[in-house]
Amino acid sequence: MAERFDLRRQTGFTEIAWFCLFALYAPILMLVIFSFNDNRSVVRWTEFSLRWYREALDNEGIRAATLVSLKVAVTASFFGTVFATMAALATTRTRPFRGMYAAYAIINQPLMIPEIVTAIATLSLFALVKQLTGVSGIGYLMVAHTVFCIPFAYMPIRARLEDMTQTLEQAAADLYATPFEVFRRITLPLLMPGIVAGAMLAFVVSLDDVIITLMVAGPGETTLPIYILGAIRRGITPEINAVSTVLLAASILFVAAFFAIQRRTPK
Repeated sequence: MAERFDLRRQTGFTEIAWFCLFALYAPILMLVIFSFNDNRSVVRWTEFSLRWYREALDNEGIRAATLVSLKVAVTASFFGTVFATMAALATTRTRPFRGMYAAYAIINQPLMIPEIVTAIATLSLFALVKQLTGVSGIGYLMVAHTVFCIPFAYMPIRARLEDMTQTLEQAAADLYATPFEVFRRITLPLLMPGIVAGAMLAFVVSLDDVIITLMVAGPGETTLPIYILGAIRRGITPEINAVSTVLLAASILFVAAFFAIQRRTPK
């Protein structure tokens, strides 16, 4: 039998892999390390301190931006997950229909379109709506985040549905359960890990977004990433390192929980 091809045995693979890992994670590691530096310099270490975390916590601008980010992310992840769940049910728990693959493409297309294009298009649409209605506010930012979070929540929910057999649902229907009762007692509990995973992924995507938020956000709607971007223009400080480290930790926590929940197989 022919020897199985193993990429790891190829010349230089290990060295290239380590170089890629170093280039990817070394800057992040340096940011985390210097967030605990007592010195104001971001390149010269003096001693360990939590000074910049305390100053970030006492910073009114950071607190206000964090509150806006949480409001938008929670709203976007909730409604985005609801719409994604309905879309997943409509494209999996049904007989094949003409245009099904087109529906898949339309739902997932935002993942393929450059985000700057989506941001400009959304800005143009909202500018027209504001001109016609005279209504403004943070609702536009929430709607924008909800829309681009839908495909991120849709993927794990649909994957969960495709792994679930319909045996229990069919059995419940044979026992005269109504479609709503089947959904509430059978489908929804089995689907819940996928829904939770999709909601967490959508939350992280919304919390970390910059480009769409930069285009759509109005006065007084500064999110934490936008605040950090504005602060960097005035120069990087350990306070920004501390805030970035907290964002990094939150993202890692949510992504780790996402993969842990996704590994649970439906029964």
